[in-house]
Amino acid sequence: MELKDKVVVITGAGSGIGEAMARRMSQESPRGLVLADIEEAGIIRLSDELGATPLTVDVSSEADNQRLVDTAGQLFGPIDLFCANAGIGFLGDEQTEASEWERMWQVNTMSHVYAARYLIPNWLSRGEGYFLSTASAAGLLTNLKAAQYSVTKHAAVAFSEWMAVTYGDRGVKVSCLCPMGVDTPLLDVDSDFRKLLEPDAIPAPAVAEAVVEGIRAEKFLILPHPEVERYIQNKANDYDRWIGGMQKLQRSVFPD
Repeated sequence: MELKDKVVVITGAGSGIGEAMARRMSQESPRGLVLADIEEAGIIRLSDELGATPLTVDVSSEADNQRLVDTAGQLFGPIDLFCANAGIGFLGDEQTEASEWERMWQVNTMSHVYAARYLIPNWLSRGEGYFLSTASAAGLLTNLKAAQYSVTKHAAVAFSEWMAVTYGDRGVKVSCLCPMGVDTPLLDVDSDFRKLLEPDAIPAPAVAEAVVEGIRAEKFLILPHPEVERYIQNKANDYDRWIGGMQKLQRSVFPD
């Protein structure tokens, strides 16, 4: 898929990977570029710079997802590419409050479901459409000290897989972006989060470039960190050995 003359929507576009994708995709001359974020100031600034359209959206709200899809369609016509990029991350485990589990579930997983609910019917009738899910390598492997993040990102990957299997032969394309550490504000959520991810962190523009290349090739898994593919293979080849290796990694990174 080429992005020239396409209508593109990006959630979580105010900073980090979303901002980098907006900057990179604007270079492809889309017909319409809609930047959505819960923080208004960032997307207004970026939209003014790029000539895009800002929209303040809470992706955890089904109604806001519907409004986003409807508004983009009213302004530019049918959406060609929807980038479900918004996400949150913080450390936690089974003791974390249920409300915090629910919050991350709504943002990291259900926002993709809500968006698809209003995109898929139109795409099926058109015979084309493209959904990009920003998940994480944690959704293919795991993330130490971050139970909710790992679980909700696994679910995002699973939903992307399901859409690709269910609708892929009816014109709906799906890509799932699964980076490891990226140098974005997410790393500053917690010092342990930064300690774990910073050694392999890459700049957000490198992720955005991988996204454009992956969409052009219509690849399902987009892996800006090539080593993730090897880690997935190691996990699949010997699950118990992989778990043992992750236990050793956790003891070395978080000895307490």
